[in-house]
Amino acid sequence: MGLIKEPKEIDFTVQSEPWTEEELFDFRKLMNELKSKNSTKSIQLKSKKALDKKYDLV
Repeated sequence: MGLIKEPKEIDFTVQSEPWTEEELFDFRKLMNELKSKNSTKSIQLKSKKALDKKYDLV
């Protein structure tokens, strides 16, 4: 994969506009929902048979 050269007559730089208070509120609300959703997911444990087989010392 090579570099993409910018044509002389085109400028690829973008100036972003600051977010409004409403947009910030919506973004923060969405991020809090995603964080709470991901933090409540439980970790699946391996079955007892699989653990017994792994730690079998015989």
